[in-house]
Amino acid sequence: MSLVGKPVPAFSLQDDQDRTITNKDLAGAWTILYAYPKDNTPGCTTEACDFRDNWGRVQSKGARVFGISKDSVKSHQGFISKQELPFRLLSDPEAGLLKSLGAFGQKVMYGKEVEGIIRSTFLIDPKGVIRHVWPKVSVKGHVQEVLEIMEELQGA
Repeated sequence: MSLVGKPVPAFSLQDDQDRTITNKDLAGAWTILYAYPKDNTPGCTTEACDFRDNWGRVQSKGARVFGISKDSVKSHQGFISKQELPFRLLSDPEAGLLKSLGAFGQKVMYGKEVEGIIRSTFLIDPKGVIRHVWPKVSVKGHVQEVLEIMEELQGA
């Protein structure tokens, strides 16, 4: 089932500043919501730092970024501080939003099938509608691709 063209599912989660963020908070600007497995792990750090290093480009497109994982608010605080991330991280300990986005389920890790977060990205327009989905993200070059698609959609 494709989520493209559908509104972001209703949610209410804590961010790294222990503020409640809901789907309604995504309205009004382009939003890049990226799901990642775990704070302070190699691939997740690379992905977060790529968004950080392209922050000026993200902002120039009038967009914002939210990362989402099952990690705690405290874990997110440490990750943001250590990596100097300029964007918010959402804590979804029960994986409610992650599941409704298809970003949690069976995956293969080190040759074994496990249940966990599937690295995914969702591009959401200012009306809260999902405009593009990357269901199984490869970290290298991903942020560039997201920015290119957002540029295309904004020009449409």
